[in-house]
Amino acid sequence: MASFMKLPVIIAVLLGVLFPAVVAAAPAAREFSSPILLYHRFGPTVADSMTIKTSVFEEQLKYLRDNGYRVIPLRQVVDFYLRKGPAPPPKSVVIVEDDAHKSVYTDMLPLVKKYNVPVTVFVYPSAISNAKYAMTWDQLRELKKTGLFDFQSHTYWHPNFRKERKALKPAEFDRLVESQLRKSREKIEKELGVKVEMLAWPFGIYSDDLLRRAGSLGYRATFTIEPRHATRTDSVMALPRYLVSNGDRGAAFAQLLAGRGSGRNVAYLKR
Repeated sequence: MASFMKLPVIIAVLLGVLFPAVVAAAPAAREFSSPILLYHRFGPTVADSMTIKTSVFEEQLKYLRDNGYRVIPLRQVVDFYLRKGPAPPPKSVVIVEDDAHKSVYTDMLPLVKKYNVPVTVFVYPSAISNAKYAMTWDQLRELKKTGLFDFQSHTYWHPNFRKERKALKPAEFDRLVESQLRKSREKIEKELGVKVEMLAWPFGIYSDDLLRRAGSLGYRATFTIEPRHATRTDSVMALPRYLVSNGDRGAAFAQLLAGRGSGRNVAYLKR
């Protein structure tokens, strides 16, 4: 019996000798933790809570570069959750933008190229080439040509699903959700020639029912606005993101990256 009890220990020692890389990699996978940084718009001044000064954004990119952080594509994180790739390396950071605001083209693009970092833009197509605050399809195509931008869904016209659920009859709400998720994906794929399988929930509003609907319509990952790192225990259908503000500079930005930003005053809605 004593010899039998020692068998797992002997196996573990042999694995460590014969396959040290495998054994060493296991803790890194268990400890996966990465911040997904969400931006909305940029400018020379802070016009509202969603605006970050362009100079502050550059400060943040410079901090990442100078302190050993690596900005990786969002798809690399999603592939890990889908078991299509390994865990991202330590000090990995993801940058995303919601809404395809025109300042992504005027302010964000030059810095993305300067620092050579990948970005995922979540688009709601009804605004593109229509709203004055949004980019055009041609501008989005220019971003795509850099090889640094990916484009995913933010629904078709950015509805507040909490309010719509209360205002509509169940069948009407069902049709709205399907239309918002399906039309957005189809339009983005048609205009930009990309594969759309990720969804950012407008206003961070989601529920188990909405997650189920997104999955049934072919989305492989969806994203909320919850101020914490993504870890291996999260569901790929409800991954958290930090809503970055203009105050996230210096020590505050370092605290966020270290995962000590849980007390941030972020107003996200969940139902």
